[in-house]
Amino acid sequence: MAAAQGRLSDGAGGMDDAKGTEEEARHKGSHHGSGGNGGSGGSTAPPAFAAAVEALRAARLRPQIEVEATRAPQRLAPHAYALEAAVVDGDEDLADGRLVLLHDPAGHDAWHGTFRLVTLVRAELESEMAADPLLPDVCWSWLTGALQARGLTYGEPSGTVTRASSHYFGGLSARPSASQIEIRASWTPREGLGGVPDTAAHLASWCDLLAQVAGLPPAAPGDASVVTLPQRRGPQSR
Repeated sequence: MAAAQGRLSDGAGGMDDAKGTEEEARHKGSHHGSGGNGGSGGSTAPPAFAAAVEALRAARLRPQIEVEATRAPQRLAPHAYALEAAVVDGDEDLADGRLVLLHDPAGHDAWHGTFRLVTLVRAELESEMAADPLLPDVCWSWLTGALQARGLTYGEPSGTVTRASSHYFGGLSARPSASQIEIRASWTPREGLGGVPDTAAHLASWCDLLAQVAGLPPAAPGDASVVTLPQRRGPQSR
């Protein structure tokens, strides 16, 4: 799986200054493996966090999306669990991302809760799509729309949508220009019974976002007005 490399910041409570995610994508583990690979989800974790992590591990997702646990950042919160995912078409990755569940039993003023979800999603774009001035607003609406479509309540959303273009020269001049979109965001999930958020539903909505960015059709019939990214010029080899 192509790991979602790069800096993940919470976007709230000073966590934008946290450095990276402890060398993302190292020490990978199975999505259904032990909590140690994804973070502090073992027997020493608070019951609410352990239950939230177990719901992530048990979630059933659409088959085009491969998800696995990966090493979680160690400095963002007392407890963390991380997943990385790729939207797969044969041997190609169409989009990839990383989702981190943070938990501070004492609460966090900026979160307005004890849990926080932090994400990075990225995909390559057709150059014409990348030039659309409305693209950042549309991509952000995909995130909020994915959460709302599953009836999820959340608070304190924050994030960025970034477009980047690469042009190749010299020995690399034969490569076509490439454009990429990155969505970095965080939000506070509503806590339910026992102070546990519905992390399985949040994971499913995040996978809906990944699929939409990758250009896949909705998993179920939906609003015909929903816009999805066209298939990028050429899937990147895994």
